[in-house]
Amino acid sequence: MNEDRIKGNWLQFKGKIKEQWGKLTDDDLDVIAGKRDQLLGKLQERHGIAKEEAEKQLKDWQGRHPDYRFDD
Repeated sequence: MNEDRIKGNWLQFKGKIKEQWGKLTDDDLDVIAGKRDQLLGKLQERHGIAKEEAEKQLKDWQGRHPDYRFDD
């Protein structure tokens, strides 16, 4: 996927991510910028969950939003 499409998708899905994980700030989302590893780290930090739980939650979220692909 090209970089412009990833950025466009990220802008579209930022709101959906904030709905799911309300403790993430706008600054967090700007830092994450569509990068999966960054999102996992912020989920662990802000929500106080283990890496495995963050992975599970993200996998579940991606199952509900199959059109979004992270920049890995």
